[in-house]
Amino acid sequence: MPNPLPYDYAIIRVVPKVEREEFVNVGVIVSCPTRRFLQARIEVDEARLCAIDATLDLEMVHQHLAAISMICEGGKAAGTIGQLSQRDRFHWLVAPRSTIIQTSRVHTGLCEDLPAVLEHLLDRMVHPSRTSIASSFGSGMP
Repeated sequence: MPNPLPYDYAIIRVVPKVEREEFVNVGVIVSCPTRRFLQARIEVDEARLCAIDATLDLEMVHQHLAAISMICEGGKAAGTIGQLSQRDRFHWLVAPRSTIIQTSRVHTGLCEDLPAVLEHLLDRMVHPSRTSIASSFGSGMP
């Protein structure tokens, strides 16, 4: 059995109206320096975002979120930030901001399969779950 790998992750959020502090989780960033792994998975539920702010510029949101994936990949296409080390790019991505695109605090874990962890976190933290919503409100929900 392989040794578990330590990894860090943060949830990517869109905060349509920063002053109201409402947000929708739209992705996950996972970093594992031991394996030189830095990846983001992003899935935007536009209907959920528009429910918070019908005037939200979705094209702008998609452009900013695409930049996160480019920064994870690194290289010249990601600009000056893309030239930083993988670990420095992760820290830049998860630095606190008060803009429309934010990340959660950094969390840590251990795993044997980094791509599987990325998918698991996306399922758990980004995809809405009717079961968890129903349990929040009691048995009256379908």
